[in-house]
Amino acid sequence: MSSVAIVGGGAAGFFAAITCAESNPGLGVSVYERSPQFLAKVRISGGGRCNVTHRCFEARDFAKRYPRGERALIGPFQTFQARDTVDWFRARGVELKAEEDGRMFPVTDSSQTIIDCLMGAARSAGVSLHASRGVDRVERTQAGGYQLTLSDGARVEHQRLLIATGGCRAQSVGDLITALGHTIEPPVPSLFTFHVNLPWLNELAGVSVNPVSVSVVGTSLKETGPLLVTHVGLSGPVILRVSAWGARALHASDYRFKLLVNWLPEMSLEGLGKALEEVRSRNPAKQICNAPMRAIPSRLWEKLVEAAGIGRETRWSNLSRSAQHQLVQRITRGEFEVSGKTMNKDEFVTCGGVRLSEVSFKTMESKLSPGLHFAGEVLDIDGVTGGFNFQAAWTTGWLAGKAMAVVR
Repeated sequence: MSSVAIVGGGAAGFFAAITCAESNPGLGVSVYERSPQFLAKVRISGGGRCNVTHRCFEARDFAKRYPRGERALIGPFQTFQARDTVDWFRARGVELKAEEDGRMFPVTDSSQTIIDCLMGAARSAGVSLHASRGVDRVERTQAGGYQLTLSDGARVEHQRLLIATGGCRAQSVGDLITALGHTIEPPVPSLFTFHVNLPWLNELAGVSVNPVSVSVVGTSLKETGPLLVTHVGLSGPVILRVSAWGARALHASDYRFKLLVNWLPEMSLEGLGKALEEVRSRNPAKQICNAPMRAIPSRLWEKLVEAAGIGRETRWSNLSRSAQHQLVQRITRGEFEVSGKTMNKDEFVTCGGVRLSEVSFKTMESKLSPGLHFAGEVLDIDGVTGGFNFQAAWTTGWLAGKAMAVVR
């Protein structure tokens, strides 16, 4: 009987296994996972809720959310996209809901719902699941298949092979792929938060502002969206988007760079000047630090006033032109020295992986080694936060599963 081996028991691997087994019930499909737990990343994603996909049902628009892989994914998304993912889970009893920002979660708000669905579908389709059995070595057989040497010393042969191990951070994964003739683009972190060692900012941990515009000095990197202040610096969707688009450039800078922050990006300088004059006219006798603009949280406003060199006792009626100019600068062009990074705990995504030009995106099959396929983050594909990385896993896994189900 023909058989398929899938290396990696994550989202892409499971989706491929289920698709393959359901498309060809007579085909033996086996999933090999090095760790003792399948779908570990699914479990912790979205704070334990699992951000399954994003509510964007146009292939080209969806593909624009990938700093690496945009062009390659347009075709695959025209075949299997977010709407298909929603329908796939619905057909198996799992309803998804969309939040205001477009992120889609199971209505149960529990990643366990997604895990149970995938595990159940795999078992129903007859997929053979092997936890705690990694693949240490792969060799081509004379018959054109693949012989796998497993971590427990066993050797197994399969006619088709899918590598869906997630990112290529581990040297062993890269060695496995390069031994098969493929090129690995160097992996570097793609979604991370920024360290800013500034006491007054660190004291604002928990403060969030939306929207905020941020840009990296000396580059074209600029994003607008929600920002969260943490005890070590800056986070939130806007920071994660900058980190994704600037993954390689920021890595090259050793994560040390200057960041400009505009806390009121929707307001022009002229509009901001008028808004400050309105606050002054309404509160001439009040201390400036205690009479904030409505659009800025009071705790943040107080720190911005202090950072502008305005004394705590200064009243609006005594605000000088030069002091107001400094305050405007702090609001619209606040400069922060970034001195490091922290990987976003729910989205430990890397850019880098199998070179895209070496893979056919109609079938996810290698152009160099027939019968070898790739899916998910092992490819040099990564998306911004919001469900895009999971959708790339579902789509590439589905395409690979369909292709491997066809016996040649």
